[in-house]
Amino acid sequence: MLEKNLLILTYFLISMIINLWKPSRLIGYCLSLLCLFLLLWGNVPALAQTSSISPYLNRAIERVTEFTLDNGMKFIIMENHDAPVVSFVTYADVGATDEPDGKTGVAHFLEHLAFKGTTQIGTTNYTEEKEVLARLDKVFNQLKFANKMGDEEEANRLNNRFKIVQEEAAKYVEQNAFGRIVKTAGGVNINAQTTPDATLYFYSFPSNKLELWMSLESERFLDPIFREFYKEQKVILEERRMRTENSPIGQMVEAFLGTAFTEHPYKRPTIGYNEDIRNLTRQDVRDFFNIYYGPNNLTIAIVGDVNPEKVKQLAQVYFGRYSPKPEPPQVTKTEPKQTETREITLKLVSQPWYLEGYHVPALSHPDSAVYQVISTLVSSGRTSRLYKSLVEEKQVALFAEGFSGFPANKYPSLMLFYAQTAPQASLENVAKALSLELEKLKKQPVSEQELQRVKNKLRASLLRSLDSNLGLGKALIEYEVKTGNWRNLFERLKAIEEVTSGDIQRVARATFVPENLTIGKILPQN
Repeated sequence: MLEKNLLILTYFLISMIINLWKPSRLIGYCLSLLCLFLLLWGNVPALAQTSSISPYLNRAIERVTEFTLDNGMKFIIMENHDAPVVSFVTYADVGATDEPDGKTGVAHFLEHLAFKGTTQIGTTNYTEEKEVLARLDKVFNQLKFANKMGDEEEANRLNNRFKIVQEEAAKYVEQNAFGRIVKTAGGVNINAQTTPDATLYFYSFPSNKLELWMSLESERFLDPIFREFYKEQKVILEERRMRTENSPIGQMVEAFLGTAFTEHPYKRPTIGYNEDIRNLTRQDVRDFFNIYYGPNNLTIAIVGDVNPEKVKQLAQVYFGRYSPKPEPPQVTKTEPKQTETREITLKLVSQPWYLEGYHVPALSHPDSAVYQVISTLVSSGRTSRLYKSLVEEKQVALFAEGFSGFPANKYPSLMLFYAQTAPQASLENVAKALSLELEKLKKQPVSEQELQRVKNKLRASLLRSLDSNLGLGKALIEYEVKTGNWRNLFERLKAIEEVTSGDIQRVARATFVPENLTIGKILPQN
């Protein structure tokens, strides 16, 4: 950078001399302006950081209000009065990592059932429905026992009985009642998601429906009825069949995680294992809910055209009804330090795939931003090193990508790289080309120009994700729960900007080593 600026200054001095020669004065002036522009342009990234990003962060932080109810439920409100709409995110600090052994998939199952209504919503007569649901659960448990004992005749009899009682229960159900209320009132984007770390429920409303949201959402987790359990069980089993059992890469991801992690619950699939899903009961879901859905384990983000004082007033009325609960158990298993390369190979009806995973720290770690920069530099998009090398130059892969924080990032996880092999290449070609790129990170400092390009890309991506009320709500709440303070979301921009070429080399040398590596290979089935 210093050499470039000295060169520009030299041209600037030459242009001033030209100015002394009157016939060429116009040319000299033009050259002078061009040189000054180039001199300033060379410092645009730094100027952008100080004069553009910082005021944005300050304005954003000033618009955030937070409070906690007496029962422990926390609220984060961010005002945005650009349009009369509000987005709501309910964040339950419980995911697949919190599930008991033998009951994988229960967190995801609960997410599905949370849309099935309450004693007032989703039923035509809950008093009668309650009795039928109890009979249905009883028959199901008897059927499970008959199957376990191998009593085929009794199992067939109970299966027929189960179908009859299930049809009886269905007569009381008002299908999609919760969603219909939301949509009728102008709500949009109603959905939910379960991750290894958390379960999120979200949708948006016109701003004049704030109290309706308070009523609906508070009732949903104050008085849930997990109806249509067995119907939803089939839906989830089909979802698993499509995403995992009938998907080569889905099978590999499940096997890969089970190889990379030996102790930590990240080794288990979020959707759950097939046998566990089949054996879950409605009582299992109820027990899980009672443990993990206390007010002290829920955080709510509200972003949009709202008055924080009004939000606080209504929150006390509706969510203040929740009784405090004991702190839920925390994940205590930690992943032992890996000491040698691990490898898993599957032969499937598929094109060849190659995966590499390296253990990396959690989101809250001081080097988290460095890992994010490395991941973007190496494997994010068509401008990444992997794409340019493996796909465009060497042509050993049809595509090559990756990301940090797999399968999640609340706890130490993985940086994952994956590529689908080109027809004329082998998995060994891909592995060698990937290894060369990772070795470059250790040995060759990243140029300032390339590093700044990656930082600009990350900054733009983060700001785009915050461009919607819903995206901002999700981000605020994630950083609040996972790092202890929602302000760390905005500090992330500063942390990315502070990453140096030296940081990248330091982290790469410690991370991309054989004893920290897990390899996954999909070979075509002959």
